[in-house]
Amino acid sequence: MTILSIPSPANGVWELGPVPIRGYALCIVAGIVAAVWLSERRWTARGGKAGEMQDVALWAVPFGIVGARLYHVATDHQLYFGEGRSPWNILYVWHGGLGIWGGIAGGALGAILYARRRGIRLLPLLDIVGPTCLVAQAIGRWGNWFNQELYGRPTDLPWGLEIDPANYPAGADFPAGTTFHPTFLYEFGWNLLGFALIVAAERRFRIGYGRVMALYVMVYTAGRGWIEMLRIDTVELDDVLGLRFNVWTSIVLFLAAAAFFAWSRRRHPGREETVYVEERVAAA
Repeated sequence: MTILSIPSPANGVWELGPVPIRGYALCIVAGIVAAVWLSERRWTARGGKAGEMQDVALWAVPFGIVGARLYHVATDHQLYFGEGRSPWNILYVWHGGLGIWGGIAGGALGAILYARRRGIRLLPLLDIVGPTCLVAQAIGRWGNWFNQELYGRPTDLPWGLEIDPANYPAGADFPAGTTFHPTFLYEFGWNLLGFALIVAAERRFRIGYGRVMALYVMVYTAGRGWIEMLRIDTVELDDVLGLRFNVWTSIVLFLAAAAFFAWSRRRHPGREETVYVEERVAAA
C-alpha cells in the first residue's frame, strides 16, 4: 500500500431531480467543446469562414460516437452477446465503451461528407482538426477515472490509482490497498504535450497537405502503444502474437501515417494557400 495515491470518485453519477448527470458523459462533452473551439480558432487563422467548424462538428460528432461505439462492440462483443448478456446494453453509451479508432474513422467520414457538400479541401480540414482531437481525447480520458475503468497494472508509485474491488477485471483478486497505474492520467498528459508539439512544428515549418493529421496519428499511436501495455483490462482479441490488439493497431497506424507523411512531403512541400476548392474561391 502506498502512502500517497490518487483516489477514484466514490460516485460517477449525480442525480439532478429525475435526470442523472454522469461524469463520463460530461468529460466527453467537455472534450468535444474544447476541440470545436480550438478548431474554430485554427480554421479562421487559415482563412476559413467563422462558424464552419461548428457545422463540421454537427456531422463529425454523431458519426464519431457511432463509430467509436461500433468499434468497442466489435472488439469487446463478449460484453453484449452470449449467456447472461443483453445486446440492448450496446445503447448505454454513458456506461463507457468508446473505441477511439472507430471514433476517428466515423468522425472523419462525417467531416468528409460535410467538406464535399461545402466545397472545403479535405486535407486542410483534417490538418486543422487533427491536433485538436488530442485535446478532446485528453479531456475525455477523465471519464475513465469517473467510471473506474481502463486502468493499468498494480504499482507502488506515489501516483497509484485507488480502484474499488467491485471494478476489478472479472476473476481478478488483489491484496487490500493495491493501487494501479492511472493510465487515463498518462494519456491526458501525453495528448496535451503532443498537441503543443504538433502546433509548434506546424507553425515553424508550415506543414500542410495532410501531414499535420499524420503527425497527430503518429503522436497518439506512439503514446497509446506504451500506455496500452500497462493496461490489465481484457478484450476479445487480447493477445495477438504476444501483443494486445490495440498495440498492433497503433503500430500499423503509426507506420501508415509515417509513410503518408514522407510521401506527402515529397509530393507537396509547404502547405495549401486556401482551405477551399477552386470553385468556391471563384464564387466568393
